[in-house]
Amino acid sequence: MTTAATAKGRRADISLSADEARRIALRAQGLLGAPDRRAGVRGVLRRLGAVQLDTISVLARSHELVPYARLGAVGRDAVESAYWTPRPAGGTAEPPHGFEYWSHAACVLPIEEWPLFAFRRRAFRARGHRWHVMKDPDGSCAAVRDRLKADGPLTATELGGAKKGGPWWDWSETKIAVEWLLDTGEVVCTERRGWKRVYDLAERAVPDALFHDDLDDAACIRRLVAQAGAAMGVATRADLADYHRLKADQVDAALEGSGLVPVDVAGWAAPAWADPAALEAESTARGQRHRTTLLSPFDSLIWDRPRTERIFGFTHRLEAYVPKAKRVHGYFAMPLLAGGRLVGRVDPARDGRTLVARQVSLAGTGAVAPMARALREAAEWVGCDDVRVERCDDTRLGEALRTALTA
Repeated sequence: MTTAATAKGRRADISLSADEARRIALRAQGLLGAPDRRAGVRGVLRRLGAVQLDTISVLARSHELVPYARLGAVGRDAVESAYWTPRPAGGTAEPPHGFEYWSHAACVLPIEEWPLFAFRRRAFRARGHRWHVMKDPDGSCAAVRDRLKADGPLTATELGGAKKGGPWWDWSETKIAVEWLLDTGEVVCTERRGWKRVYDLAERAVPDALFHDDLDDAACIRRLVAQAGAAMGVATRADLADYHRLKADQVDAALEGSGLVPVDVAGWAAPAWADPAALEAESTARGQRHRTTLLSPFDSLIWDRPRTERIFGFTHRLEAYVPKAKRVHGYFAMPLLAGGRLVGRVDPARDGRTLVARQVSLAGTGAVAPMARALREAAEWVGCDDVRVERCDDTRLGEALRTALTA
């Protein structure tokens, strides 16, 4: 790290090489250095500030793959219990550790972040509606409130049904009402049961010390920008905006009070900001271990595709919604992280107790052993005792991978 010159009215006293920025990003995301096993999954959630949810389940659902990438083979039941705190009807439960809300997308968030999303709840209330329109908004919302108050946490099905009977987007009046109350903060989801949201009254579920909306919009956004900066280590304005889906002008207004410091990064066209703790860690770290692992396409290290390409020189996209004939890397291609770089990808599936690598791409011979290791570890984690490679875009590397897997 060196001193940089003033540019465009913004003084950056620190200049980072591209490799330094890459290491800072990996360390901030918990993928460089010894994992904090004592903090476990909840520690990962607090560190990242948001773990994206998605319906696709191949090896496991994305919110399970995120802590696996950082901690190794943590039990899948342990992941769920770390995120969610069931609150039985008529009974008591410990305060929730996480809640689900709109951040980068639908995400699990640490319960401590409840006050920070007051600005978004207010924005929903000001807008006055979702994309679904209720026929009787007052009556439907009142009915949901009354049921939750009387019966405790319930799914949409238990509240009266989530759909009218048509396609998935053909929601019932009850489903529209409870989702509106979730958006505006009267209702909270602190548990998923069988992949269904379990709704509760926020005033009952959110701890009293956090159940308030007294932070103004500027304070909410400033703290979210700081959190995103800490989670990424070093970031451009666009990176900071994308993390919790803020607007660029909101980030601009929040930067000065966020605690982040201006830096210049070699090869980055846009100005950047860094978390001071991340800079300190980079200046003192020596010889830390890199994780070798497969990453969910929704992992916060790579969910921002332009950032991923800028940091790792790796172009990636999810092809689950691309027609099969037009896919290049497969339905749910998972990038391979090894040695602090993205050096391959695999589209996995399961066939009984066999993990099937349907489509593999490797950056070169140096990626063969890491891919074999990552596939074996993933197979063991999901209860498979064999790995089968079907296709590799390089026949020679594919044969080397098969050999490595049997060694």
